[in-house]
Amino acid sequence: MADLGVFTKNADIQARAGIYANATSKAVTATDVYVLAVESLVNAQTKFDWSAWYVGAGAASVYKGLCTEAGACLCAVYVIESDMSVFTTVAEAQSMIITLNNRAEKAMNALVDANVKTLMGAM
Repeated sequence: MADLGVFTKNADIQARAGIYANATSKAVTATDVYVLAVESLVNAQTKFDWSAWYVGAGAASVYKGLCTEAGACLCAVYVIESDMSVFTTVAEAQSMIITLNNRAEKAMNALVDANVKTLMGAM
């Protein structure tokens, strides 16, 4: 098990995907398939290399959670979408996806904000 993510780790994905998510879909071997693509998406959409910032000396740990929130929520959507049959209802799975997308969008909007970047020491 490699757990390839820079700012998105499997434990973060599992926590957001929830207890009903398919165990195979939220295992490291499954999440490693898309975690780097999701982190690349976060970096591209926010127009900043958060991966490099995250491992850099100037990254304040108190702000790293914004990167993790964006990446883990988006990855959890993949986990849930891979098998909705394990949820009580499909509507429950869809509701979780909507919530996760909203949370990811809020985190990414914050990561785009110049004032937040300055606060985080990224500018």
